[in-house]
Amino acid sequence: MRVRTPIKIVAAATVAGLALSACGVSGDDASSDASSSSGPVKGLRILVPNSPGSGYDTTARLAAKAMQDAKLAESIEVFNSAGAGGTVGLQRLVNEKGNDDILMQMGLGVVGAVYTNKSKATLNDTVPIAKLIEESEAIVVPKGSPYDTLDKLVAAWKANPGKLPVGGASNPGGPDHLTPMLLAKAVGVTPKDVNYVAYDGGGELLTGVLGKKVAFAATGIGEVAEQAKSGDVKILAVTSAEPVEGVDAPTLKSLGVDLEFTNWRGIVGPPGLSEAKTKQYVDLLTAMHGSQQWKDTLAKQGWTDAFQTGDEFKTFLTAQNESVSSILKELGLA
Repeated sequence: MRVRTPIKIVAAATVAGLALSACGVSGDDASSDASSSSGPVKGLRILVPNSPGSGYDTTARLAAKAMQDAKLAESIEVFNSAGAGGTVGLQRLVNEKGNDDILMQMGLGVVGAVYTNKSKATLNDTVPIAKLIEESEAIVVPKGSPYDTLDKLVAAWKANPGKLPVGGASNPGGPDHLTPMLLAKAVGVTPKDVNYVAYDGGGELLTGVLGKKVAFAATGIGEVAEQAKSGDVKILAVTSAEPVEGVDAPTLKSLGVDLEFTNWRGIVGPPGLSEAKTKQYVDLLTAMHGSQQWKDTLAKQGWTDAFQTGDEFKTFLTAQNESVSSILKELGLA
């Protein structure tokens, strides 16, 4: 298969799933960079705008755990406020204007959901704190699928797009939705003809894939890496520019599809967050980023370090807003 449709986008993200509803953090002495005052940061709450076990949820809880283990913070509460692709949580954060003790885990999915759900609250209303990670998406089929190569999948998809439902753990505009839409365009399938099935989180999506409720799925590598190793699913391709370490799958580009797509995840604060607290949180996440605990987390989850803070992250968010808006319009989806 040789298709030349160069499309590249970067998206923010988190992966896998921990079945925890809160994360307690305790510590003795904090790094001098972690806070404007001595000692660990206390009383922080992290809002996750989708369900337990989702990518955002896992990222937030593993970040909280890394801060705990590195003795940078204590008593962090991680809680969920799901709905409308993350925009219910976004609206809740915006309503917390001036609250110095709350942050929100977010990523590319929230960027797209703002457009597809016509959300009154936008990321322009928030205070950018830090971009944390990037992650490749995977094109996945269940064990025993007749589409055991990308060529076979694409041939069947082009012949009858509606007959091959594709699953994802994103609402329209999110990374799992944008991936098959961009792939469709790249291989000659009309995006509007794609039969996309949205699942509420990676756990439900995996159940749908294993139960063959969908012909294939697009999802973060971390959601299916273990199942691929065990043989329950097969990863036909990854969307990153280079192969993913530890994952036995080619890139789309190596298969002749000129498409790169990277999901991302980060942290934002509510409007009106004080300068002192903004600096404290940037310092906290900077210290976490430099910790061995976080480095070990990145390696275990297969995440790519993509750390940015402050104005650099703000510039990135602005570019992502413009890029996602343009793509959704180009695909006829907004």
